[in-house]
Amino acid sequence: METHEALQLAAMAEGADAGLKGLDARSWRDRLEGNLDGLRAAFEILLRDDRSAALRMASGLASFWTLIGRIPDGRAWLDRACAAADPDDATLPRALYENALLAFWQGDDGDCRALLARSHDLARRLDDATGEAVALCGMARVALREDDLDRARALCEQALARIDGTEDRLGRSNAFHVLGVTAQMRGELDQARVYMNRRLALARELGHVSAVASEANNLSMVERQAGNLDAATELALEALQISDRRGDEWMMPYELSSLAAIAAARGDFERAAKLLGAAAGMMERMGTAWPPDEKPHFERTWLVTAIALGQERFERTRSDGGHMSSRDAVAFALHGS
Repeated sequence: METHEALQLAAMAEGADAGLKGLDARSWRDRLEGNLDGLRAAFEILLRDDRSAALRMASGLASFWTLIGRIPDGRAWLDRACAAADPDDATLPRALYENALLAFWQGDDGDCRALLARSHDLARRLDDATGEAVALCGMARVALREDDLDRARALCEQALARIDGTEDRLGRSNAFHVLGVTAQMRGELDQARVYMNRRLALARELGHVSAVASEANNLSMVERQAGNLDAATELALEALQISDRRGDEWMMPYELSSLAAIAAARGDFERAAKLLGAAAGMMERMGTAWPPDEKPHFERTWLVTAIALGQERFERTRSDGGHMSSRDAVAFALHGS
């Protein structure tokens, strides 16, 4: 492969990022998977001949690796591209942030913190307001995992202050998301709704259908806690239908977990156990860790369901769910079969 051919594949990978966040992500996923050998070869050539293009390529593919549940591969590409990059490359803050986010999903908070600190410092040196804001919001995510809700809120407010008066939407979207999650974790459900709906509006403006699904699922969690089970069900099913159409393996366990919690709240513990098993199985296969806003709800539903069914019956039903493929789990969640 010649360098110019590698650059063409890099341009495709870089341009895929927007498509991977949209409703037609499955077609982009199929296209990238069909070209994976060529993409790997191109990446090796560009690490040698055009390190900036290699960096953009690795950043553009971060959503792809997340979508298909192969986060270690995404981290490996970003590790190599960031290590080879010019320290003043304007793309580097984003690449470091993407790598940090992948580390966060793995539960590797040590690497996540270090990568976010580098991303933030470089973005500040380059006067990249959005880069600073998203890095601060990433730090807020880690603070949530440490149960430091005050710090998480302060970091998001700092992010919003940094982009005040700019045309930024991505940083605002990230800040509203984490502020909504923080409010939900505090039990401030009305405030959570406000932030989550703001984030939904921005996600639609940006064409980030992946974020629409994520925030619909977050709102489902809020409505369930408020006792609005019909609204919670509608939101969780909307989120799962979007993820199913997009082929988004990464989002599906969160939506299955939400539907399990709703089933338990309705007293349908057999269904809850099967959905819990399916969600846990998908997380285990991807090697990902529950984020801090999701984990307590998953664990609470698990405990309540196990008590209701009895340990033996629960384990049998949960195991049945855990052995389902993602396709079968989604079919069960959407149609009950």
